[in-house]
Amino acid sequence: MGSRESGIRTAGDAWPEAFAAPPVRMLRAYDPGHDLVALRRARGDCLVELGSNENPYGPSPRALDAAAAVLGELHRYPDPLGGDLKRALAVEHGVDGSQIVLGNGSHELLMQLAQAFAGPGVDVVASQFGFAVYAIAARAVGAQLRIAPALPLDDAMPRGHDLDAIAATITPATRLVYLANPNNPTGTWFARDAFAAFMARVPGEAIVVVDEAYAETADAPDFGSALPLLDAHRNLVVTRTFSKAYALAGLRVGYAIAHPALAAVLERLRESFNVNAVALAAAEAALGDKDWLRDTLAANAREREAFAAALRGRGWPVSPSQTNFLLVEFGEDAARVEAALLERGVVVRPMAGYGLPQCLRISVGREEENSALLAALDGFAAESKVFATDQI
Repeated sequence: MGSRESGIRTAGDAWPEAFAAPPVRMLRAYDPGHDLVALRRARGDCLVELGSNENPYGPSPRALDAAAAVLGELHRYPDPLGGDLKRALAVEHGVDGSQIVLGNGSHELLMQLAQAFAGPGVDVVASQFGFAVYAIAARAVGAQLRIAPALPLDDAMPRGHDLDAIAATITPATRLVYLANPNNPTGTWFARDAFAAFMARVPGEAIVVVDEAYAETADAPDFGSALPLLDAHRNLVVTRTFSKAYALAGLRVGYAIAHPALAAVLERLRESFNVNAVALAAAEAALGDKDWLRDTLAANAREREAFAAALRGRGWPVSPSQTNFLLVEFGEDAARVEAALLERGVVVRPMAGYGLPQCLRISVGREEENSALLAALDGFAAESKVFATDQI
């Protein structure tokens, strides 16, 4: 024992960092925000959680029943192919089952795409203010990450993806392009026609990944999924998740749809039994409950508009959103506002890690949750004598 400890000590602060792969040494772990488990234990039922973009209405009753039905079989491995869920997804999206790859959330798939198609000497392109996992995926494999500037603040879609800038950032060494539609954390989106024109400009050797984690919540007339373009572009991948609109965040199940040959490459990296039995059953049942999904999406849309209007009415600028969250400007007081809300039992997501220290990302909750946040915000403004209009 003594000799082992001595060996570790002689490595000094470099152990075990010195033995990690070079790209890993440069990484920072994904930041999930607050320690929600600790906060729940400390505050119990008084906590209002508006920081993780979850569906506050909970899963479909059919999904809960399907999950419960599997519990007696937990000593069995899940279907390694996820066949039933794949077949249901194939019908849902009008694709072949060979085009679908299942993941432990779409996060896993976003990472695997970089593992499969990027590495040293390869460029990966993403947008400024894009989802943090894109940068982690690129850097984890030693690829060169190239960030295209987002749209300016005076644009109709402030901080949204600038498809022209992204196209201009693609180089002959680019093998992956990560986009999100709608985008996290800005809530912005790009139009179907603009994306079709973008794809016509992208060289065939660059794989375009469209992260549609929030696609179900989008109802703008110009929004369109990238799925209809799959047949025309074999270099296109669409990822989706059951964590957001389907309210199954606790089960971690996502999927990618791509050309069968591309999907087959991803299958080589997929961990065996990567989607558990409860998740497979619940996701398939949730997918089939169209009435529940329609009703919860309608509730989200109503609350999103009312919530945004209430914030704007108080003078706080709110970005356009087609998601289940809002990006809100609080200026130099953002950190103070976030701390004051937390002190009052309301959790939101600070945005400094995304290069937006003046903003907070606020999930759209139930009416009573949104009202609780507004009341806490009013309390902060009254006590601090700081009002939104002073910061604009």
